[in-house]
Amino acid sequence: MANFKGVDYLLIDTCLNEQEKLVRQTARQFVDDLAMPVIRECFRDGKFPAALVPEMGRLGFFGANLEGYGCAGMSNVEYGLLMQELERCDSGLRSFASVQGALVMYPIYTYGSEEQKTKWLPKLATGEAVGCFGLTEPQFGSNPAGMLTKAVKSGNEWILNGEKTWITNGSIADISVIWARAEDGIRGFLVEKGTPGFTTVELHGKLSMRASVTASLNLNEVRVPDSAVFPKVKGLKGPLGCLSQARFGIGWGVIGAAMDCYDTARQYTILRKQFDDKPIASHQLVQEKLADMVTEITKAQLLALHCGRLKDQGKLEAAHISMLKRNNVAIALDCARTSRDLLGANGIMDEYPMMRHLCNLETVKTYEGTDHIHCLVIGERVTGIAAYK
Repeated sequence: MANFKGVDYLLIDTCLNEQEKLVRQTARQFVDDLAMPVIRECFRDGKFPAALVPEMGRLGFFGANLEGYGCAGMSNVEYGLLMQELERCDSGLRSFASVQGALVMYPIYTYGSEEQKTKWLPKLATGEAVGCFGLTEPQFGSNPAGMLTKAVKSGNEWILNGEKTWITNGSIADISVIWARAEDGIRGFLVEKGTPGFTTVELHGKLSMRASVTASLNLNEVRVPDSAVFPKVKGLKGPLGCLSQARFGIGWGVIGAAMDCYDTARQYTILRKQFDDKPIASHQLVQEKLADMVTEITKAQLLALHCGRLKDQGKLEAAHISMLKRNNVAIALDCARTSRDLLGANGIMDEYPMMRHLCNLETVKTYEGTDHIHCLVIGERVTGIAAYK
């Protein structure tokens, strides 16, 4: 397989510094050499490529934009480029790194005690330990304020009862970040694998994100000590702050999926010949589709880059991230569909990546804030009226 050379119609590389390009190239090489050769079989068989985790940890892919505790300390633009390359391979691979870093390491880093940070962050950074994020419940997805999972104080312990579902990494996690309703508001807890009363059930039958582990978590009279509680946060701002970190990575990641679809279609249409033995890329309708795709990818790149620069300056807001996630997932889905169309019947074969990306992106459109929810967040920002309340 030839190494990926990138998609850069508008010379966006001129806006990147050498360190940013180095991070991207390191991730790109990892994907080309180690991830791409195995991802088709993993998706087909419905298994996560766990053998890649140690190398991802060695390269600093987990919690990459955090400082200290064995983390790489990347800028947010570097982190975004990393997510882009991982999702160029598969949304499941990017999701693993995104959950590990943005939804597990970030809350420990931001809301946790020094004891929690010292115990877990180095292990999570190397991939020695795997984490998951327990927020979504069977009855409450888009409305986390309605969560039913409860935490009751009992002496120097907490008792947790409830259920979480659609949890990436859930059944393989060594540590779970669990959000539960306590008397004084929503609190975050660290629940270790093997804690009595804590069980997981892997979800099967998925037609999307097949190279990713998804599970339900069940908490039945689970007892954890005071030291398992995040001491620095109460209320929904805790889990929502984590989701902002993860959505930022999604906004970058899906560009990689769009690039993979576009570049595959571009090469295919140049080589594929029909009608007087001419490449189908010579036809106007084909060129229109390629022009539309590269234009939308370029706009998505510019949006992501500007959001990354704002984040590094401490100016990026949750409403900005909603636009990033909503727009970039939409254009990635369009690129996947258009690319599949350009390949004709070949486009549905797993020899090519289009249907895999297309199926994955249908999930990415829904998780961590649906398209509709992000639309309403943007609407509230521009009108001052919260339509979802």
